[in-house]
This record gives sequence, C-alpha cells and structure tokens, in this order.
Amino acid sequence: MKLTIIGTGYVGLVTGACFAEVGHSVICVDNDAAKVQLLKSGGIPIYEPGLEELVERNVRAGRLSFTQSTAEGVEKSDIIFIAVPTPPLPDGSVDLSFIEKVAREIAAAMTSYKIVVDKSTVPVKTGEKVGETIRRYCKARVDFDVVSNPEFLREGFAVEDLMNPDRVVVGVRSQRPVAAMKEVYAPFNAPIIVTDINSAELIKHASNSFLALKISYINAISIICEATGANVQEVANGMGMDARIGRRFLDASLGFGGSCFPKDLSAFIKIAEQVGYDFRLLKEVQNINAEQMRRFVKKITDTLWVLKDKRIGVLGLAFKQNTDDVRMSPAIELCKLLLKEGAVLRVHDPKAMEKARAVLPDVTYVDDMNEVAEGCDALVIATEWECFKKLDLERARKALTHPIMFDGRNLFDPAEMEQLGFIYKSIGR
Repeated sequence: MKLTIIGTGYVGLVTGACFAEVGHSVICVDNDAAKVQLLKSGGIPIYEPGLEELVERNVRAGRLSFTQSTAEGVEKSDIIFIAVPTPPLPDGSVDLSFIEKVAREIAAAMTSYKIVVDKSTVPVKTGEKVGETIRRYCKARVDFDVVSNPEFLREGFAVEDLMNPDRVVVGVRSQRPVAAMKEVYAPFNAPIIVTDINSAELIKHASNSFLALKISYINAISIICEATGANVQEVANGMGMDARIGRRFLDASLGFGGSCFPKDLSAFIKIAEQVGYDFRLLKEVQNINAEQMRRFVKKITDTLWVLKDKRIGVLGLAFKQNTDDVRMSPAIELCKLLLKEGAVLRVHDPKAMEKARAVLPDVTYVDDMNEVAEGCDALVIATEWECFKKLDLERARKALTHPIMFDGRNLFDPAEMEQLGFIYKSIGR
C-alpha cells in the first residue's frame, strides 16, 4: 500500500521503516529541513537498535523516501499517519498544536478520499477534533476517515515491537477504513482489535499509566524491603511468576522517566479531571516516583555527608538502555540534583552523551566507562545498560578515593560487591 508518515521521531521513523520492510511504499515527511537532508544522505537522527540498517535497506530498495512536503505525501498516498510530538503543557495537559497544524496541512492538500490515522499519543476526543479540522480546511470537500491507531513501542526495542506486536488497535467511526487498515498490518500477523475512536485513544493512556503504576508499586515495595531486610528482586520474582501479574516492569529503580510515561500519566490525570474524576491513584503514582529519586539522593548524602566539591562518577544518562533519548531522564535529573548540591561529576553513556550535552553542560564527559571512577569519591549507576554489568570492578575499586557505589538499577549482587570491598548501596536490597 502507499503510506505517508508525518513526523520522523522515535515513532514515525521506526513505523515508516518497518512498514517499508514488509513491502509497503512509504513516504516520511518532516518539516525539519536538516533532519530530512540527514535522512536522505543516509544518516539517522536517533539511536534505535536495528533502525539504521532497516532504513538503509528500504531506501536502497525504493520503498522508503523522505520529504519536507506534506502535500507531496498526501498526494502520493492512500493512508496518512500522523506521528508528530504531543508535548506536555505546564498544567499537565497535552499540547495538540502540532496535530492541529498537520491536520490543516493534510486538509489543504486533499483532492480525493484519504484515511488519516492518529499515531501520536493523544487525549480522548482528539480524533473528533482532527475530523472537524479537516472538514473545515478541506477546500476540495472530499470524503475522508479519521482512524486512531495508537503505538505501543518501547524505545530501545521499537523495531522489535513493531515487527512483532502484541496487538494492533484500530479505532474507527465507520467500517469503511477497516479493510485498508487490516491490509496495512496483515504482514505483521498480530491480533487486530477494532474499536470506536474514543476507546482506542483511551487504551494508550490507560496502558502506559498502568505500567507506570506497576513500576511505582515495586518501588514502594522496595522501601518496605529495605526497612525489613528483604530483597526486592526476590519479591518481584515471586510476584512475577503469577500469570495474573507477570514479571515485566517489576524492577525497582530510580523511577520511571522518558518522553512517554511521565507525560502520559499527567495527561491521563488531566483527562480524568476534565470529565469530572479525580484520579487520585495516578497522582500517588507520580508522588511515589518523585519520592524514589529523593530517597536515592538521600542515600548518597547520608553516605558521603557533604556533597559540595565531592567528585562523583555517573554511569548512564539516557532514561533507559538501548536509546540515546535523555528527555525526562531520571539519570539527568539525578545529575542535576547532585550538581545543585555542589558535586563535581564525571559521566558516561554508551549512546546518549551527545544529546546530554545540551541539557547537562557542566560535567566532564568520559568516553570509556572504566575511566569514569578515576579520582571520584563514589560511583553511581543511573541507567541499566547491559554493558555496565561488565564494568571492571577491580579497576573501579582502585580508582575511587574510597570504594563506594550507589546502584540505582540493581545491576550487581550485594554479597559479591561486599566481598570485593565496596560500600554498596542499591534499591530495595
């Protein structure tokens, strides 16, 4: 099928590349001239495992192309996917100005029936607004359908998630676009759930908010574990064997972050407020997440006493492993809190250092993870990169002025770290 994806961020570019991989003809549109030029020249603006090879292969095969022109994308495609940012506003609601602008551009370019698909994460009722906007600005007065098709991609595993989805949700107002949407997703061999548009939009926010709740729940359990001498990982393993609960998202840590969970949680609370419901449960999820960071910083200050002029090595800047995304990263927040206390930081991340420089300029960036500890008073693990498990611990112990490690991701075994001579502080153990 002929598809257009508007927006080449983490969702749009992965979606476009994967659609092309299964045989569709895909045009990716972005209003950022530099980004489009980078993509045309074979570069990739984001790090996502497997994406660069996917893009290169499908550009070479002629199934994937890039342009700044929304009109070109609309003219040459049957289905237009909107995958532009929906950032948070100061009150927690969602900024839909990018969606509205794209809807107007699509309307102005339409001369025949099109299916317009909301791929961005949007509040319930957004599909209705997109439909109203297209009707208002479409001078050709042609027929169209608006569809909600929320994404469920994990950064760092987005290609894998899109190529092997748990489910595909398609929200529609009529049956007319259903066959075409099923044809788009037929190569992925996933269950397709057809709902009304409002339900589809709610599924995304409800899913992400539940996962955030699950993370905050195990973080709350970690506090009880520390107070009682229990091990949160053993508790999580025991819980996770229950098929009704499952083990995923039960890893105690610094808390959740990134561009999705915090934003979607705030948005869902605001959505509930607008329809007259005080979603107190989700507000407490936010509180627990914030408290988890405060508790971790307190561990550091309780151990090091005064942070002013203390040199601290930090491993990890991305909000999670396998991505270069530092938006709302707990690791970045931790660094800022330590800097506020007067600490001097040496930091490393396998992929996120370039993007971190824009938000964290006053630190020393170190290319080799095994050199971060040099001359430091303590070492902090802030992101769960797999490579950090291979850290040369003996070298780190000798490089530190005193062998102190704060593990915000529970990557190492407490007993082994103690045997190696570390003062080792982790989460819930």
